Amino acid sequence: MASPQVERAARTHDGSAGVGTLLRAALPSIPVVGSLPGVRKASPDGFEGLAVTRPPVVVERPHVEAYGDLCGFPRKDVAPLTYPHMLAFGLHMAMMTDTAFPAPAIGTVHIANTIIRHRHVVVGEQVAVAARVGPSRPHAKGTVFDFVTEVRDGTGELVWESSSAYLRRGRGDAAAPEGTVLPDAPATGATWSLPGDLGRRYAGVSGDHNPIHLYPLTAKALGFPRQIAHGMWSLARCVAALENRLPEAVTVEVAFKKPILLPGKVAFGSRPTDDGYAFSLSDPRSGAPHLAGVSRPA
Repeated sequence: MASPQVERAARTHDGSAGVGTLLRAALPSIPVVGSLPGVRKASPDGFEGLAVTRPPVVVERPHVEAYGDLCGFPRKDVAPLTYPHMLAFGLHMAMMTDTAFPAPAIGTVHIANTIIRHRHVVVGEQVAVAARVGPSRPHAKGTVFDFVTEVRDGTGELVWESSSAYLRRGRGDAAAPEGTVLPDAPATGATWSLPGDLGRRYAGVSGDHNPIHLYPLTAKALGFPRQIAHGMWSLARCVAALENRLPEAVTVEVAFKKPILLPGKVAFGSRPTDDGYAFSLSDPRSGAPHLAGVSRPA
């Protein structure tokens, strides 16, 4: 996985993403308040990157099972493929809410994710988690920041890594690369009904309390007709549906399309490819895409 150049020395963070983090995420977007010293975001010119690590953390069974139950994974002695993102989310937020990071966290949209699992993360083992972000890259609709996460075991071996692409809308570059073209996977008959409190339940497990996921009122304040599902929940639910068909060493790549409104229904689709599976979520009535993804051996 390509690694952005990060010049700034890594700092340590405890991995939490509580109310204080949410407040720091919101303040830069508030008129007048966002221009105050200590809140005002730095200029994107000259941004060289940020890096954050957390103290070694044990993969705790109660948290793994709460996450797995919510996302549809069976209970095992290894963590679900997408679970290590839970260990890194607080680090992502620590970087996004740093005044050196040139974009407000609120309004920065998760548009794509790539996960590489080199081996299973075992429940009960202790791992080290580090994350970094480099300078932005151009996008047709603005600029993109790639947040790279690495999870290592006690010997220092890299066991899991990911790259999360976040879009900050603005003046885009029509010549910017479109990104990887993912294969189609038409809906195959499975339809999932998603409850209105799904975002609140996932927030309770993940720590991602972005207001767009919580209540109709908080989502409307940020431009949505009602609350929407977390992108990483939708990815996890798709991976759970394919879980028994994926190899231990696997790469999963996904693009997040249209938001999933809650409550609502989504249609799941999957099909074999030459070396893995293509999968999708879409609106069961209109066919509008919510998510497109693909797996292949790592």
